[in-house]
Amino acid sequence: MAFRATGGFDSLLRGVKAGGMASLQEIVAFLDAELRIAEIPDYSGAVNGLQLENGGTVTKVAAAVDASLPVVEAAVAAGADLLVVHHGMFWQGVQPLTRAFYRKIKAAIDGGLAIYSAHLPLDVHPELGNNALMMNALGFKASGTFLDWKGTRLGLTVEVEISRESLISKVSDVVEGPLHVCPGGPREVRKIGLVTGGAGSEVAICPASGVDTFITGEGPHWSYPLAEELDVNILYAGHYATETFGVKAVAARLARDFALEWTFIDRPTGL
Repeated sequence: MAFRATGGFDSLLRGVKAGGMASLQEIVAFLDAELRIAEIPDYSGAVNGLQLENGGTVTKVAAAVDASLPVVEAAVAAGADLLVVHHGMFWQGVQPLTRAFYRKIKAAIDGGLAIYSAHLPLDVHPELGNNALMMNALGFKASGTFLDWKGTRLGLTVEVEISRESLISKVSDVVEGPLHVCPGGPREVRKIGLVTGGAGSEVAICPASGVDTFITGEGPHWSYPLAEELDVNILYAGHYATETFGVKAVAARLARDFALEWTFIDRPTGL
């Protein structure tokens, strides 16, 4: 389904011309530099950057959270020749080119679809990143960072004065769905820590950072009782829902800078 830009995405789309054509090599070079692909560490299965090339040209970009078989098929059906995703094709590590994995690769190659993936480099980008864009969507301006991982600060913080219930309502509006809430902390929120995706297991770092309310996508079962022990609120806003921001922004930027069309393939997991 196509994504219609709203709010902060309007400026990215201003001046876009449909029907253009761009070099895949130029787009990859732009993304590699802008997202600092070579500089930011990540999980081995992320394989950030170009994961599958095509014939060398791009006319339409599709954005999605996951490079799943249904997403690849939808991108090809939409006429896209570049798919930009947050979770790439190799999360399960090395595997035989058989069954569903074979069908996915074959569908992409037959459809002339290149696939580019950016995981942590996209999470932490100050303008196109999931964290920054979600913080902006909530109406807050980040004042700091937290959660160090291999020298990269993965999360953002902001000092606020807002009730827990009002914050829950804000987050629910932004992700367009209900939250799972651990009300383990104060009713009046003073400092928020935000890390999109599956960062709930990092709740233990919140007290040392002065964070009384942690917004993330999901976490393991034990993160809830631990948050209660630490007097921290956790707002589990959905792994998928909190990570749609970045890929949309990247596709919109490519559309603007390279005069291309773009679309968002929405394939929510409910997690």
